[in-house]
Amino acid sequence: MICELIDARKVYPMGDLEVVALKGVSVGVEAGEFTVFAGPSGSGKSTALNLIGCLDRPSSGKVKVDGRDVEALGDNALGEVRARRIGFIFQSFNLVPVLTAAENVDLALRLAGINEGRADRVEQSLVDVGLKDYMGRRPAQLSGGQQQRVAIARALVKRPAIVIADEPTANLDSVNAEAILDLMRDMNERDGATFLFSTHDPMVMGRARRVVRLKDGEIVADERK
Repeated sequence: MICELIDARKVYPMGDLEVVALKGVSVGVEAGEFTVFAGPSGSGKSTALNLIGCLDRPSSGKVKVDGRDVEALGDNALGEVRARRIGFIFQSFNLVPVLTAAENVDLALRLAGINEGRADRVEQSLVDVGLKDYMGRRPAQLSGGQQQRVAIARALVKRPAIVIADEPTANLDSVNAEAILDLMRDMNERDGATFLFSTHDPMVMGRARRVVRLKDGEIVADERK
């Protein structure tokens, strides 16, 4: 399996209280899957993806990526896994405001230590998401949907083994959402990249080959198509 949660529990302290986001969740994902984690707000779906993406650590249980126990990795090794193996599409975009669209996408390649053909890859990635004429614009000069597409281009430009997307179509109209999902399915089928989504969007769930449904921090259904 390319990634796996094993009896993963996540608890967040809130003053004198504790919020249990995941209650001993176990789920494995094979390389090449196109999978959605679905559920209402507070179900634990984003927490599960944050653990798989090595953005957070479980309170107990294990997370494995490429067969390696994440807990056994030091900070440098963990950073390298995130930079080289995983592409992230954040709902909040997380673009660098002083950089242009092209520079934001290029930054992902720089952090991953990828130098060969960088300029061509950046341009093609922005062309793929329909932003050829916006490469020189900074985030403040772009609409929310355009910023989302820059974030998607930044995630895909590395050609990562795993793409983790938190509500990737939330700021897109239906035409652009369809185009982005087509691009992702093409990358999934052509390159074998694994896609993991957190979403409420029926369009995304309709494209998925597997839907893992969570409620109150537990998996309540695991549906394969």
